[in-house]
Amino acid sequence: MDKITVFKAQQWAFSFINKHQKEESAAELLLCGQFGWDTTQLLMHYQDELSTKEWNLFKQNVEKYCQGWPAQYLLGKTKFFGLDLKVTPATLIPRQETEELVEWVLADEPKKGAKLLDIGTGTGAIGLTLKHERPDLDVTLSDISSEALAVAKVNAANLKTEVKLKQGDLFENITGQFDVIVSNPPYIAENERNLMDESVLLHEPKLALFAPDNGLYLYKRLAQEIAPYLTSKARLYLEIGFAQGASVVALFEKTFPQAQVDLKYDLSGNARMVRVEF
Repeated sequence: MDKITVFKAQQWAFSFINKHQKEESAAELLLCGQFGWDTTQLLMHYQDELSTKEWNLFKQNVEKYCQGWPAQYLLGKTKFFGLDLKVTPATLIPRQETEELVEWVLADEPKKGAKLLDIGTGTGAIGLTLKHERPDLDVTLSDISSEALAVAKVNAANLKTEVKLKQGDLFENITGQFDVIVSNPPYIAENERNLMDESVLLHEPKLALFAPDNGLYLYKRLAQEIAPYLTSKARLYLEIGFAQGASVVALFEKTFPQAQVDLKYDLSGNARMVRVEF
């Protein structure tokens, strides 16, 4: 075959992806991910020649991406808060708004040595990032899915972060009290399927996406079950669906009349986070 340089491979991918009306930026993501490069390194390697094996793998990934596979699952990894995290179809792909939730927790500066619980951890993105940024925190990761927890365990090892891992439904198998509890639970209502990207519906785990009761089921359970697990001045941080702000705020204000409940908007202007200060 003709020599295929990195630059030629990228140009082919641009054309193929555009033909399938997908996001052109995936070409760069797939190339950088395959070789472990950042965008600057990609430019520096433009004239490198790909081996037949490398070229075939890249083509295969681009073709699968155009069939609806998320690029992160094809690569088996993603970037979150500057960290490399393993992802598999057993876990959600961490997203930008979840980084903003992490930033909110860090901005509140949990006390030194604070005990933190990340419920529904998935890849471990929230809890592991907080531990990475604040090594003094005592972090526990929990998830109902053993497959997701296995991914979080690998990520913890790769990041050299010492955390506890617990499998269970919400507070099942959780003991003790926590200064900070954070969760990005399933919150999509079944009637919102038509609003979702097809690749998410086809490939991301339903267990981590959908919740009954118009998506509010887990928030209601959290409100009912959380009290025994709180220290005297604990904080709860939640990611929520863009239309759930008023409902989640009202729920926690009613359940905990003495608590301060705050709603936060993401960079896109959507109400996506709630903090409850008990």
